[in-house]
Amino acid sequence: MSRSRPEIPTRLLVHALVRADGTVDAGELYTVAGLLGMTDQQVRLCVKRLVAEERFRQDGRGRKAVLRAVSDATSGALAPDADHIRHAYRQDGGLAPWDGTWHLFAFAVPEARRAVRDALRETLLHLGAAPVQGGLYVAANPIADLVEARARSLDALDSVTFLTSTDLRVGDLTDPAQLAAQIWPLDAIAARHERLAAFAEACIESIDGTTPTGAERLTLAVELAAEFSDAMTPDPLLPPELLPPHWPGRRARRLARDCWAALSALPPEPGAPVRPPPRLFGLYDDAFAVPEETGPAGPA
Repeated sequence: MSRSRPEIPTRLLVHALVRADGTVDAGELYTVAGLLGMTDQQVRLCVKRLVAEERFRQDGRGRKAVLRAVSDATSGALAPDADHIRHAYRQDGGLAPWDGTWHLFAFAVPEARRAVRDALRETLLHLGAAPVQGGLYVAANPIADLVEARARSLDALDSVTFLTSTDLRVGDLTDPAQLAAQIWPLDAIAARHERLAAFAEACIESIDGTTPTGAERLTLAVELAAEFSDAMTPDPLLPPELLPPHWPGRRARRLARDCWAALSALPPEPGAPVRPPPRLFGLYDDAFAVPEETGPAGPA
């Protein structure tokens, strides 16, 4: 079954292939990069830049080289946010119903502290809040403790106002689901989940009854991690009560977990050297190790 490949920067691929001992096998890197459509020249230039930035040391040359991470270069942007993912699966399993409370945050930081203002905004967006109007953000999940911790670390707690409400109204809109549809870009979020679901389903079909090579397995796992990260990172994890019918997130996460399990269950490649998997894979093993869905959470 043909499928489109996610766009994975070469730098991100290098970080994704760092193993437990902090090394990256260059031969493996070039092979996986080739399967992802990258050229050898792209890989060489990327490795050269990473070495010049003192993020890696290089022993040897070409495909026989070994890269050694100078600092913690586990997986870059592909590393899963375990708490975020566990909450998603709890919602999918009907274990985190919405209590009807909106969590609002307002802040006013002077231009002289623009970096602090930007950091607060990025924190709120990362935690799933969305702007209602200038300086006022709303979230459907209780994130106040996390926002407060970040504000304290920025020495900006006095600039943040915290509020909860059960009767949010924007203009004439009061219906919670209609409010969510106006405040969050649900169409764009749904499209990312549809892409993740399509990739995971195609991945499962492609390995059914086959034994991919070690490099092919690495490639599929990195692609799945990239698609999963792309779908989950901007997802505010709105409670099912606020989402449209047949929301694709639940199905996409189930297929992603099934795909990861199928990859993990593949038998060893005959004659291949036994190597520990990249650190990234252990992080996803932990993130996907969640209880099976135990209750209804709306249409899947």
